Amino acid sequence: MTNRAVAVSMLYPIMKSIARRGYDTNRFCEYASIDPAMLQDAEARIAGEELERIVRAAAEYTRDEFFGLRQGQMMEFADMGILGYVMMHSRTVADALAAYRRYNDIFCSGFNLICETRGEDAYIRPVLQYPGTFSRHCVEDMASSVYQLIGKLSNVNVPLLEVRFAHEAPADIEPYREAFGIVPVFAAGEDVLRMKKDLLNVPVLYSDSRLLSIFESLAQETNGDLARMSRFSEQVARWMKKSLPFSLPTLQDTAEFFGTSARTLQNRLKEENTTFQELSVQVRKELAEGYLRQGGLSVGDIAYALHFSEPSAFQNAFKKWTGLTPGQYRANVRKPGGNSEKPVYHGLPRQVVR
Repeated sequence: MTNRAVAVSMLYPIMKSIARRGYDTNRFCEYASIDPAMLQDAEARIAGEELERIVRAAAEYTRDEFFGLRQGQMMEFADMGILGYVMMHSRTVADALAAYRRYNDIFCSGFNLICETRGEDAYIRPVLQYPGTFSRHCVEDMASSVYQLIGKLSNVNVPLLEVRFAHEAPADIEPYREAFGIVPVFAAGEDVLRMKKDLLNVPVLYSDSRLLSIFESLAQETNGDLARMSRFSEQVARWMKKSLPFSLPTLQDTAEFFGTSARTLQNRLKEENTTFQELSVQVRKELAEGYLRQGGLSVGDIAYALHFSEPSAFQNAFKKWTGLTPGQYRANVRKPGGNSEKPVYHGLPRQVVR
Protein backbone atom coordinates (compact mmCIF):
# COMPACT_ATOMS: atom_id res chain seq x y z
CA MET A 1 0.00 0.00 0.00
CA THR A 2 1.29 3.45 -0.84
CA ASN A 3 1.02 6.76 0.98
CA ARG A 4 -2.46 8.10 0.26
CA ALA A 5 -3.34 11.63 -0.70
CA VAL A 6 -5.20 13.95 1.64
CA ALA A 7 -7.44 16.89 0.77
CA VAL A 8 -5.73 20.26 0.51
CA SER A 9 -8.43 21.48 2.94
CA MET A 10 -6.37 19.74 5.65
CA LEU A 11 -4.02 22.73 5.34
CA TYR A 12 -6.76 25.30 6.02
CA PRO A 13 -6.78 24.84 9.82
CA ILE A 14 -2.98 25.18 9.78
CA MET A 15 -3.21 28.44 7.87
CA LYS A 16 -5.99 29.65 10.19
CA SER A 17 -3.87 28.80 13.20
CA ILE A 18 -0.87 30.63 11.73
CA ALA A 19 -3.01 33.74 11.11
CA ARG A 20 -4.62 33.66 14.58
CA ARG A 21 -1.19 33.69 16.15
CA GLY A 22 -0.40 36.92 14.30
CA TYR A 23 1.91 35.49 11.64
CA ASP A 24 1.82 36.38 7.95
CA THR A 25 0.45 33.38 6.06
CA ASN A 26 2.23 34.32 2.82
CA ARG A 27 5.56 34.33 4.60
CA PHE A 28 4.75 30.97 6.13
CA CYS A 29 3.93 29.57 2.67
CA GLU A 30 7.32 30.72 1.50
CA TYR A 31 9.00 29.25 4.60
CA ALA A 32 7.24 25.90 4.18
CA SER A 33 7.54 25.81 0.35
CA ILE A 34 3.75 25.85 -0.14
CA ASP A 35 2.33 27.09 -3.44
CA PRO A 36 -0.44 29.56 -2.37
CA ALA A 37 -2.31 28.83 -5.62
CA MET A 38 -2.72 25.22 -4.52
CA LEU A 39 -4.74 26.39 -1.51
CA GLN A 40 -7.32 27.88 -3.89
CA ASP A 41 -7.89 24.57 -5.68
CA ALA A 42 -10.69 22.73 -3.87
CA GLU A 43 -9.92 19.51 -5.79
CA ALA A 44 -6.22 19.47 -4.94
CA ARG A 45 -4.80 16.58 -2.93
CA ILE A 46 -1.40 16.31 -1.28
CA ALA A 47 0.55 13.32 -0.03
CA GLY A 48 0.09 12.39 3.62
CA GLU A 49 3.82 12.77 4.16
CA GLU A 50 3.58 16.31 2.77
CA LEU A 51 0.92 17.20 5.34
CA GLU A 52 3.17 15.83 8.07
CA ARG A 53 6.05 17.97 6.76
CA ILE A 54 3.94 21.13 6.72
CA VAL A 55 2.67 20.57 10.27
CA ARG A 56 6.26 20.19 11.47
CA ALA A 57 7.20 23.34 9.54
CA ALA A 58 4.36 25.23 11.25
CA ALA A 59 5.62 24.13 14.67
CA GLU A 60 9.12 25.31 13.78
CA TYR A 61 7.87 28.59 12.28
CA THR A 62 5.77 29.48 15.33
CA ARG A 63 8.34 28.06 17.76
CA ASP A 64 5.51 26.16 19.42
CA GLU A 65 6.41 22.70 20.72
CA PHE A 66 2.66 22.01 21.13
CA PHE A 67 1.45 23.34 17.76
CA GLY A 68 -0.54 20.22 16.86
CA LEU A 69 -2.14 19.91 20.29
CA ARG A 70 -3.23 23.56 20.30
CA GLN A 71 -4.39 23.53 16.71
CA GLY A 72 -6.70 20.62 17.49
CA GLN A 73 -8.31 22.71 20.22
CA MET A 74 -9.23 25.32 17.60
CA MET A 75 -10.89 22.85 15.19
CA GLU A 76 -14.35 23.93 13.99
CA PHE A 77 -16.95 21.92 12.08
CA ALA A 78 -16.69 24.42 9.22
CA ASP A 79 -13.03 23.42 8.82
CA MET A 80 -14.24 19.97 7.75
CA GLY A 81 -16.56 21.12 4.98
CA ILE A 82 -19.53 18.88 4.17
CA LEU A 83 -18.31 16.24 6.60
CA GLY A 84 -18.45 18.75 9.44
CA TYR A 85 -22.06 19.68 8.65
CA VAL A 86 -23.11 16.03 8.51
CA MET A 87 -21.57 15.52 11.97
CA MET A 88 -23.25 18.65 13.34
CA HIS A 89 -26.71 17.44 12.38
CA SER A 90 -26.30 13.76 13.29
CA ARG A 91 -28.65 12.35 15.94
CA THR A 92 -26.06 11.29 18.53
CA VAL A 93 -22.32 11.55 19.14
CA ALA A 94 -21.95 7.93 18.01
CA ASP A 95 -23.75 8.76 14.74
CA ALA A 96 -21.47 11.77 14.21
CA LEU A 97 -18.33 9.65 14.71
CA ALA A 98 -19.76 7.02 12.34
CA ALA A 99 -20.27 9.78 9.74
CA TYR A 100 -16.65 10.85 10.23
CA ARG A 101 -15.52 7.34 9.39
CA ARG A 102 -18.00 6.89 6.53
CA TYR A 103 -17.26 10.17 4.73
CA ASN A 104 -13.67 10.59 5.83
CA ASP A 105 -12.35 10.60 2.24
CA ILE A 106 -14.04 13.98 1.67
CA PHE A 107 -11.86 15.59 4.31
CA CYS A 108 -8.78 13.47 4.49
CA SER A 109 -8.44 10.01 2.90
CA GLY A 110 -5.27 9.43 4.85
CA PHE A 111 -6.28 9.51 8.51
CA ASN A 112 -9.36 8.05 10.17
CA LEU A 113 -10.81 6.96 13.51
CA ILE A 114 -11.60 3.59 15.02
CA CYS A 115 -14.32 3.71 17.67
CA GLU A 116 -14.97 0.59 19.75
CA THR A 117 -16.58 -0.26 23.07
CA ARG A 118 -15.44 -2.73 25.69
CA GLY A 119 -17.45 -3.17 28.85
CA GLU A 120 -18.55 0.25 30.02
CA ASP A 121 -15.87 2.16 28.13
CA ALA A 122 -15.45 3.57 24.63
CA TYR A 123 -12.04 3.71 22.91
CA ILE A 124 -11.37 6.19 20.11
CA ARG A 125 -8.18 5.65 18.14
CA PRO A 126 -6.74 7.85 15.37
CA VAL A 127 -5.28 5.63 12.64
CA LEU A 128 -3.25 6.04 9.46
CA GLN A 129 -4.60 4.57 6.25
CA TYR A 130 -1.13 4.08 4.78
CA PRO A 131 2.11 2.56 6.09
CA GLY A 132 4.05 4.70 8.49
CA THR A 133 3.63 6.42 11.83
CA PHE A 134 2.07 9.67 12.94
CA SER A 135 4.32 12.55 13.76
CA ARG A 136 3.75 13.75 17.30
CA HIS A 137 2.08 16.97 16.09
CA CYS A 138 -0.37 15.15 13.83
CA VAL A 139 -1.50 12.59 16.40
CA GLU A 140 -1.93 15.27 19.09
CA ASP A 141 -3.83 17.44 16.62
CA MET A 142 -6.23 14.56 15.83
CA ALA A 143 -6.69 13.57 19.46
CA SER A 144 -7.37 17.08 20.75
CA SER A 145 -9.62 18.00 17.79
CA VAL A 146 -11.77 14.85 18.21
CA TYR A 147 -12.09 15.54 21.94
CA GLN A 148 -13.08 19.17 21.31
CA LEU A 149 -15.61 18.22 18.63
CA ILE A 150 -17.26 15.62 20.88
CA GLY A 151 -17.67 18.30 23.53
CA LYS A 152 -19.22 20.71 21.03
CA LEU A 153 -21.55 18.05 19.64
CA SER A 154 -22.87 17.05 23.05
CA ASN A 155 -22.64 20.44 24.77
CA VAL A 156 -21.50 18.68 27.92
CA ASN A 157 -18.19 18.42 29.72
CA VAL A 158 -16.68 15.14 28.49
CA PRO A 159 -14.55 13.58 31.24
CA LEU A 160 -11.83 11.41 29.77
CA LEU A 161 -10.86 8.29 31.68
CA GLU A 162 -7.52 7.99 29.97
CA VAL A 163 -5.39 9.39 27.13
CA ARG A 164 -2.54 7.26 25.80
CA PHE A 165 0.13 8.30 23.31
CA ALA A 166 2.74 6.15 21.63
CA HIS A 167 5.34 8.93 21.59
CA GLU A 168 7.59 9.97 24.45
CA ALA A 169 6.56 12.67 26.92
CA PRO A 170 7.92 16.19 26.38
CA ALA A 171 9.47 18.08 29.27
CA ASP A 172 6.32 20.17 29.87
CA ILE A 173 3.07 18.22 30.31
CA GLU A 174 0.79 21.03 31.54
CA PRO A 175 -0.56 21.85 28.03
CA TYR A 176 -2.03 18.31 27.95
CA ARG A 177 -3.86 18.85 31.21
CA GLU A 178 -5.35 22.02 29.71
CA ALA A 179 -6.40 20.20 26.53
CA PHE A 180 -7.75 16.95 28.00
CA GLY A 181 -8.35 17.63 31.68
CA ILE A 182 -5.89 14.84 32.56
CA VAL A 183 -2.24 14.03 31.97
CA PRO A 184 -1.76 11.40 29.22
CA VAL A 185 0.20 8.19 29.56
CA PHE A 186 3.17 8.49 27.20
CA ALA A 187 5.28 5.82 25.48
CA ALA A 188 2.17 3.64 25.77
CA GLY A 189 2.54 1.85 22.44
CA GLU A 190 -0.79 3.20 21.14
CA ASP A 191 -2.78 6.41 20.63
CA VAL A 192 -6.23 6.29 22.22
CA LEU A 193 -8.86 8.32 24.06
CA ARG A 194 -10.93 6.37 26.61
CA MET A 195 -14.27 7.59 27.97
CA LYS A 196 -17.56 6.20 29.27
CA LYS A 197 -19.46 4.62 26.38
CA ASP A 198 -22.70 6.29 27.54
CA LEU A 199 -21.28 9.55 26.22
CA LEU A 200 -21.61 8.18 22.68
CA ASN A 201 -25.40 8.09 23.08
CA VAL A 202 -25.69 11.75 24.07
CA PRO A 203 -27.91 13.67 21.57
CA VAL A 204 -26.14 16.16 19.33
CA LEU A 205 -27.00 19.72 20.29
CA TYR A 206 -27.46 20.94 16.70
CA SER A 207 -29.20 17.85 15.31
CA ASP A 208 -31.67 18.60 12.50
CA SER A 209 -32.96 15.65 10.48
CA ARG A 210 -33.93 17.83 7.50
CA LEU A 211 -30.50 19.43 7.23
CA LEU A 212 -28.83 16.07 7.86
CA SER A 213 -30.65 14.62 4.86
CA ILE A 214 -29.47 17.49 2.65
CA PHE A 215 -25.85 17.38 3.79
CA GLU A 216 -25.68 13.58 3.75
CA SER A 217 -26.87 13.57 0.12
CA LEU A 218 -24.11 16.04 -0.72
CA ALA A 219 -21.59 13.92 1.16
CA GLN A 220 -22.63 10.77 -0.70
CA GLU A 221 -22.35 12.55 -4.03
CA THR A 222 -18.93 13.99 -3.13
CA ASN A 223 -17.72 10.61 -1.92
CA GLY A 224 -18.74 9.09 -5.24
CA ASP A 225 -16.87 11.79 -7.16
CA LEU A 226 -13.77 11.22 -5.05
CA ALA A 227 -13.93 7.48 -5.63
CA ARG A 228 -13.85 8.09 -9.37
CA MET A 229 -10.95 10.51 -8.94
CA SER A 230 -8.98 8.44 -6.44
CA ARG A 231 -6.52 6.85 -8.85
CA PHE A 232 -3.17 8.52 -8.41
CA SER A 233 -2.54 8.49 -12.17
CA GLU A 234 -5.73 10.51 -12.70
CA GLN A 235 -4.65 13.05 -10.08
CA VAL A 236 -1.31 13.43 -11.86
CA ALA A 237 -3.01 13.77 -15.25
CA ARG A 238 -5.38 16.49 -13.99
CA TRP A 239 -2.49 18.45 -12.53
CA MET A 240 -0.47 18.13 -15.74
CA LYS A 241 -3.45 19.41 -17.72
CA LYS A 242 -3.76 22.45 -15.47
CA SER A 243 -0.02 23.13 -15.72
CA LEU A 244 0.32 22.82 -19.49
CA PRO A 245 -0.84 26.32 -20.42
CA PHE A 246 2.14 27.63 -18.47
CA SER A 247 4.76 24.89 -18.75
CA LEU A 248 5.26 21.24 -19.62
CA PRO A 249 5.70 19.57 -16.22
CA THR A 250 8.80 17.49 -15.72
CA LEU A 251 8.95 14.36 -13.59
CA GLN A 252 10.72 16.34 -10.87
CA ASP A 253 8.16 19.19 -11.02
CA THR A 254 5.36 16.67 -10.59
CA ALA A 255 7.07 14.83 -7.74
CA GLU A 256 7.62 18.09 -5.87
CA PHE A 257 3.96 19.12 -6.32
CA PHE A 258 2.75 15.80 -4.88
CA GLY A 259 5.27 15.98 -2.03
CA THR A 260 7.20 12.86 -2.93
CA SER A 261 10.38 11.73 -4.67
CA ALA A 262 10.61 11.07 -8.40
CA ARG A 263 11.26 7.40 -7.73
CA THR A 264 8.22 7.06 -5.44
CA LEU A 265 6.01 8.84 -7.98
CA GLN A 266 7.15 6.47 -10.72
CA ASN A 267 6.53 3.46 -8.48
CA ARG A 268 3.02 4.63 -7.65
CA LEU A 269 2.24 5.08 -11.34
CA LYS A 270 3.71 1.67 -12.09
CA GLU A 271 1.25 0.15 -9.60
CA GLU A 272 -1.53 1.56 -11.81
CA ASN A 273 0.10 0.15 -14.96
CA THR A 274 1.28 3.44 -16.40
CA THR A 275 4.30 5.74 -16.42
CA PHE A 276 4.94 9.47 -16.24
CA GLN A 277 5.85 9.53 -19.92
CA GLU A 278 2.65 7.74 -20.91
CA LEU A 279 0.55 10.20 -18.90
CA SER A 280 2.37 13.16 -20.45
CA VAL A 281 1.65 11.84 -23.94
CA GLN A 282 -1.98 11.09 -23.11
CA VAL A 283 -2.65 14.54 -21.67
CA ARG A 284 -1.07 16.33 -24.63
CA LYS A 285 -3.04 14.14 -27.04
CA GLU A 286 -6.37 14.86 -25.34
CA LEU A 287 -5.67 18.59 -25.20
CA ALA A 288 -4.59 18.61 -28.85
CA GLU A 289 -7.83 16.90 -29.89
CA GLY A 290 -9.82 19.41 -27.86
CA TYR A 291 -8.04 22.38 -29.44
CA LEU A 292 -8.56 20.98 -32.95
CA ARG A 293 -12.27 20.44 -32.27
CA GLN A 294 -12.68 23.99 -31.03
CA GLY A 295 -11.48 25.55 -34.28
CA GLY A 296 -9.99 29.02 -34.45
CA LEU A 297 -6.52 27.83 -33.45
CA SER A 298 -3.81 27.21 -36.00
CA VAL A 299 -1.55 24.16 -35.85
CA GLY A 300 1.24 26.53 -34.83
CA ASP A 301 -0.88 27.94 -31.98
CA ILE A 302 -1.63 24.44 -30.69
CA ALA A 303 2.02 23.39 -30.96
CA TYR A 304 2.96 26.46 -28.91
CA ALA A 305 0.23 25.83 -26.30
CA LEU A 306 1.40 22.23 -25.85
CA HIS A 307 5.08 23.25 -25.65
CA PHE A 308 6.36 21.56 -28.78
CA SER A 309 9.58 22.98 -30.17
CA GLU A 310 7.98 23.67 -33.57
CA PRO A 311 4.75 22.92 -35.48
CA SER A 312 6.33 20.06 -37.42
CA ALA A 313 7.22 18.29 -34.15
CA PHE A 314 3.58 18.55 -33.04
CA GLN A 315 2.32 17.32 -36.44
CA ASN A 316 4.61 14.28 -36.32
CA ALA A 317 3.59 13.48 -32.75
CA PHE A 318 -0.12 13.85 -33.47
CA LYS A 319 0.07 11.53 -36.47
CA LYS A 320 1.88 8.96 -34.32
CA TRP A 321 -0.87 9.20 -31.69
CA THR A 322 -3.90 9.07 -33.98
CA GLY A 323 -2.78 7.97 -37.45
CA LEU A 324 -4.00 11.33 -38.79
CA THR A 325 -2.40 14.69 -39.35
CA PRO A 326 -3.92 17.58 -37.36
CA GLY A 327 -5.52 18.82 -40.57
CA GLN A 328 -7.09 15.45 -41.34
CA TYR A 329 -8.39 15.14 -37.79
CA ARG A 330 -9.95 18.61 -37.91
CA ALA A 331 -11.55 17.87 -41.29
CA ASN A 332 -13.05 14.64 -39.93
CA VAL A 333 -14.73 16.29 -36.96
CA ARG A 334 -16.25 18.92 -39.27
CA LYS A 335 -17.91 16.30 -41.45
CA PRO A 336 -21.66 15.73 -41.01
CA GLY A 337 -22.09 13.44 -38.03
CA GLY A 338 -18.62 14.26 -36.73
CA ASN A 339 -18.21 15.28 -33.12
CA SER A 340 -17.48 19.00 -33.16
CA GLU A 341 -18.22 19.57 -29.49
CA LYS A 342 -15.41 20.44 -27.16
CA PRO A 343 -14.59 17.28 -25.18
CA VAL A 344 -14.85 17.26 -21.42
CA TYR A 345 -11.84 15.84 -19.58
CA HIS A 346 -12.87 12.91 -17.38
CA GLY A 347 -9.50 11.29 -16.75
CA LEU A 348 -7.65 8.70 -18.74
CA PRO A 349 -9.17 5.98 -20.90
CA ARG A 350 -8.19 2.39 -20.32
CA GLN A 351 -5.74 2.31 -23.24
CA VAL A 352 -2.80 4.65 -22.84
CA VAL A 353 -1.33 6.09 -26.00
CA ARG A 354 2.34 5.32 -26.37
